[in-house]
Amino acid sequence: MEPQQNTEQLEQPSKFMIPLAIVVAGAMVAGAIYFGGSVPSRSLTGETSSEVDIPKVTENDHYIGQRNAKIIIIEYSDIECPFCKIFHYTMKEILNTYPNDVAWVYRHYPIPQLHAKAIKEAEATECAAELGGNQAFWNYLDEIFATTNSNDSLDLAELPRIAGTIGLDVTAFNECLDSGRHTETVTKDIVRLQKQKLGTPYSVITLNGEKKYVINGAEPIASIKLKIDSLLK
Repeated sequence: MEPQQNTEQLEQPSKFMIPLAIVVAGAMVAGAIYFGGSVPSRSLTGETSSEVDIPKVTENDHYIGQRNAKIIIIEYSDIECPFCKIFHYTMKEILNTYPNDVAWVYRHYPIPQLHAKAIKEAEATECAAELGGNQAFWNYLDEIFATTNSNDSLDLAELPRIAGTIGLDVTAFNECLDSGRHTETVTKDIVRLQKQKLGTPYSVITLNGEKKYVINGAEPIASIKLKIDSLLK
């Protein structure tokens, strides 16, 4: 983004952080799967917060599902976060399970102190939206999550290839990405949400626009279904 405060205030990750993150993430995911618990969110402090003021959904949000759905799940995500990748597929299953009752809003929350490539990747999804609309955004997001192994493992040279894969004009995509015109859109929540010690993924479940539940991390689908079912009774 053009304002420098959001990036300059963040420390650069140490050269040991990413390898350690891979080991820790693998261990946590394995443990969560084995014991049936949730995979926690990633934050700079290791903490999460349930007291976060979430802006209401607007026409500018990336939205998938029925527009009249009573329940909207608003997710804040970092594309290179391994737990976000897990939760992405959980949310796809949730939409398949509740096609008429639940919608999904995706918002960017890249954490460059952990994932230096996440901001540029998020900008790429915005370029996809600029060139192909809302559906192109979701198609690009699906493809980038399918391509990356998380923790800054994606070669950024893959971004134009992914654009071509989903049928976008690669030349126009590269111009958009090189321009940096979507940086501010992607990074606008970094400072505000980091002050709340927010990790990723962080999601809230709303009913008729009112916040009802927080999803801290990549909770298992059974846990999310319980929350949804309680609101649909």
